[in-house]
Amino acid sequence: MYTIIVGLGGIGRNLTAIAVNAGDSVVVIDQDEERASDILEHYDVLAITGNATDKSVLEDAGIDRADALVATTSDDAVNLMTCWLAKRYDVGNVVSIVNQKEHSDLFNEVGVRISENPDELVATRLYYWAKSPNLQQVASIPGGTIFEIVADEGAPIVDHEIRELEVRDFVFIAIRRAGGDLIIPSGTVRIRPGDVITVFTKKEAETETLKTLNKQLIRSG
Repeated sequence: MYTIIVGLGGIGRNLTAIAVNAGDSVVVIDQDEERASDILEHYDVLAITGNATDKSVLEDAGIDRADALVATTSDDAVNLMTCWLAKRYDVGNVVSIVNQKEHSDLFNEVGVRISENPDELVATRLYYWAKSPNLQQVASIPGGTIFEIVADEGAPIVDHEIRELEVRDFVFIAIRRAGGDLIIPSGTVRIRPGDVITVFTKKEAETETLKTLNKQLIRSG
């Protein structure tokens, strides 16, 4: 896959590593010459110093043959304009981070797949991990995240059926019960203390899912 990554901050740099390790042909664009030079010392990529909102810079990056463009800068205006231009060049998959939630609708109007406020998402995840030692991330997959959480004795949903839990954008995949029994959950299964519950949630609903799981499966006080 031919991938263009815009921005070499923490997210862009890590994304570059993932894409290179996956065997992609990667081009990175950043306005900071030092960042662009540094990435070349670590990865076999084409690095371009410039503003990705400039059509000539995108053309130098091979936008006309790109399979995907990912905008990762901390400036939503730059990300949006870059994505809009990528759409004009008929790039098949255009993805961006959105640093301020109120800008999400603008990206949606352009038809860009977005990941909202990554700093807030990480902070929320860290908070709930700190709050609950029984919650851990198992895997991150395209479109979502898989978590495991242990139901506390005395938690609100314990001894209640799954269907009593308000569920929107997440689903219980499996329940591992004391003794090793593995249950494929249905709405009538009752949650018991100590159940290890595997949950899948959509990326965009992760924050709300963590709040719900902690509220219902962790004993307060």
